[in-house]
Amino acid sequence: MSNLETRPEEVRCADTAPGGQDTAGPVQVLSAREVPLGGPRAMRVRRTLPQRARSLVGAWCFADHYGPDDVAATGGMDVAPHPHIGLQTVSWLFSGEIEHRDSLGSHAFVRPGELNLMTGGYGICHSEVSTPDTTVLHGVQLWVALPAEHRDTEPAFQHYAPEPVRLDGAEVRVFLGALAGSTSPVPTFTPLLGAEILLAPGARVTFPVTTGFEHGLLVDEGDVRLSGAPVAPGELGYVPPGAAGLTMANGSGTAARTVLLGGPPFDEEIIMWWNFVGRTHDDIRQAREDWERGDRFGAVHGYDGDRLPAPTLPGTPLKPRRNRP
Repeated sequence: MSNLETRPEEVRCADTAPGGQDTAGPVQVLSAREVPLGGPRAMRVRRTLPQRARSLVGAWCFADHYGPDDVAATGGMDVAPHPHIGLQTVSWLFSGEIEHRDSLGSHAFVRPGELNLMTGGYGICHSEVSTPDTTVLHGVQLWVALPAEHRDTEPAFQHYAPEPVRLDGAEVRVFLGALAGSTSPVPTFTPLLGAEILLAPGARVTFPVTTGFEHGLLVDEGDVRLSGAPVAPGELGYVPPGAAGLTMANGSGTAARTVLLGGPPFDEEIIMWWNFVGRTHDDIRQAREDWERGDRFGAVHGYDGDRLPAPTLPGTPLKPRRNRP
């Protein structure tokens, strides 16, 4: 997915200690901001990463949560070809279907419960369009920052459909990493955890987790508590490294849906702007120039329309983001 803001902020991201948001015990609760995705009626998404209080959870550096979106009312998703560098995109749907095309020649469909992971590396471009049969579009779009030694890796595309793991009170689909006895075979450039967790009505489940990981629980629906802290739909509950287990409780009379992200603290500083992850302002500037010139990223074939132009790069010096005291 592209960041379609006409004036995307230039952000320097570094993993930082919790602060500046409501907390309950060790859990930091991050609210989302609404961002228009584009189109004549502007489908809107809720963005929880990055923000001033927290830039990353492990190497997870971007989290958009959208829907349930009535495609008849909004027009759905129609994101024209756009570029990426230095990151991986993780597409995960709860309902609907999205057609993916990229400059590698990949032509795939994002469907509920199936992972589509695209590695941008040195440079890739792709388009994303909800299919005509889609009536309700609902899911998450996530980005993973590549470590410096792999940021210029060859672009790639992978698909994986995890089998659900059924526990007492929960159903888990692990699309990256390992949880609840299930391990994804999809390789990653840093240790990661990504899983959809459905909690039964009234359920309370404790998941053993890696103590060196920090974790973020994005709540889609339900009356959810994470280690005792209420996390409302659209919010992300952050737990710093050190926890051996995460307890999730659903206080509602219907199933609750969440997405759990995790990984060791990412010890590199990165710069995010538009659809690029780099290390310096010059990295970003060069990628933008390459996209505007039409080289480096290849072309998407089969999309009916023009590619996205790059926004104007701000001329102000980059300043690091810090947590509020």
